[in-house]
Amino acid sequence: MGFFDFGTIFFLIAAVVIFFQLRNVLGRRTGSERPPFDPYTAARSGDKDAAQKPENVVSLPRKRLPGEPAAETYASIDAFAKPDTDLNKGLRTIKDNDPSFEPKSFVDGAKMAYEMIVMAYADGDRKTLKNLLSREVYDGFVAAIGEREAKSEKIQSSFVGIDKADIVSAEMKGGEAHVTLRIISELISATRDKAGAVIDGDPETVAEVKDVWTFARDTRSRDPNWKLVATEEED
Repeated sequence: MGFFDFGTIFFLIAAVVIFFQLRNVLGRRTGSERPPFDPYTAARSGDKDAAQKPENVVSLPRKRLPGEPAAETYASIDAFAKPDTDLNKGLRTIKDNDPSFEPKSFVDGAKMAYEMIVMAYADGDRKTLKNLLSREVYDGFVAAIGEREAKSEKIQSSFVGIDKADIVSAEMKGGEAHVTLRIISELISATRDKAGAVIDGDPETVAEVKDVWTFARDTRSRDPNWKLVATEEED
């Protein structure tokens, strides 16, 4: 009655033994433990010893620091445009403001955008155009589409492909990157009137089209998309 029975004493002893074993295995908090990893804080702490950073952290692109070697930073640009040319300098300036910019990838994307815009204009697809054009260019395209629709005219168009797409100039205008391309494409296009008669183009002939288009992007924005801001057709 005033004493523990044998079973109670046995479990008390077992509990004490388990406690000390766990204490030895897990250790004790000393106040000097490293805090949980915060990727946002780590990304801002560039001056800390690299050995303290987890191996699976991927550093985001950053601007080149003053005095930092430029060879690796501009390697893709130097391979794309001859060093010391105006084009190379313009592309480097854009790279300084947008570390993710790569000229080859840009050209690939611009070629896809070109086809989408040409076909959207022919189809009167305002929604697609709105996502790819600046406000000024969009207004011009929509005005032309509206005029065509008012006359009940339709464009019959087939995109054959792009023969050539070259960057001809690049520059920063304030915080905006501007890149101009000369694009040579092949297109089958004909405009038909309300009665279906061809009034422009030829539905059976592949025509060569030469355009000079300028795309722009605000490098201060998180939006990665470029938009068409100017168009010019070569004769």
